[in-house]
Amino acid sequence: MSSRKEPDNPQQDEATPKNKFSRRGFLSSVGITSGALTTGLLEPEAEAAPVAAKVVGPGEVPITLQINGKPVKISVEPRATLCDTLRNRLELTAAKRVCDRGTCGACSVIVDGKAMYSCTLLAIDLQGRQITTLEGISTEKKLHAVSKAFVNNDAQQCGYCTPGFVIASKAFLDRNPNPTFEEVKHGLGGNLCRCGTYVGIRKAVLEAAKELKGGSNA
Repeated sequence: MSSRKEPDNPQQDEATPKNKFSRRGFLSSVGITSGALTTGLLEPEAEAAPVAAKVVGPGEVPITLQINGKPVKISVEPRATLCDTLRNRLELTAAKRVCDRGTCGACSVIVDGKAMYSCTLLAIDLQGRQITTLEGISTEKKLHAVSKAFVNNDAQQCGYCTPGFVIASKAFLDRNPNPTFEEVKHGLGGNLCRCGTYVGIRKAVLEAAKELKGGSNA
């Protein structure tokens, strides 16, 4: 009888308890470990409550503005624009907040005799300067010559840009009381009308120029 030993059976080895690193056991352990790592790494981030950002910055400060010939005392944040201050704090709503980028002219006011976009000006920077809004040039009983001319020439449709155009027109005529049609066209180039009533607006400014030369409005 031969003493030669038969070779081991790989299948039996895989099934025997002595084989500590079988392929099936290895793959099972990898899957369990991966799941544990994934759960441990991702769940705490997903369940973490959002942290509210802390607001940092100066509060309101008292200022005095000269608006339509009168001193106005008010407290505003340093970041507040003149447009927002007029509309939201002083109830002077003629200046419209449209583009908020200093391009359309709907928020125009007069500062020291010059038409300017109030959405680009910080209220805190305008202390000591003379500010004129549409409310300051007309009353319910007496319209300014420019406002009347706008009505006479149908120079408004939706009317949203009209206050800015009237203010810009007054500032323009204060500097150039006897303009030509082309000068009016160029002088009001900083204001936009989405309805396209530019011809009526320019005619209105020329009509107002004639009336103002007669001394009907200051």
